[in-house]
Amino acid sequence: MAKGRIKRLQAASSWQGQSFKADALEVCALCEREIPHSLKDAHHLTPKSRGGVVTVFLHRACHKQVHALFTETELARNYATPEALRALPEVARFIQWVQDKPIDFNPPTRRSRSKGQL
Repeated sequence: MAKGRIKRLQAASSWQGQSFKADALEVCALCEREIPHSLKDAHHLTPKSRGGVVTVFLHRACHKQVHALFTETELARNYATPEALRALPEVARFIQWVQDKPIDFNPPTRRSRSKGQL
């Protein structure tokens, strides 16, 4: 007999007449690619230090890139949605670059020289 999460998934599956994959992958809110479980980060759209509670899942590489480019204040004031982030040229360039990489790709990230400069 299955226990825990698997048991709940099986019960939901039989109740709704649908089949569920126990290892279904989330989709990155920024680059819109599937995220492997080992590289899934929760990103607060408004940083927790600024009172944010809403999160979305991002690839670890996308998450690191967002925080390398912007301060928490900039994120809270101007970029509190995935759409607002995608509209920026720096982020759009990163997304275009990462689109053809494997989903488990996790490159090193350097902090932007202009981070925090207005």
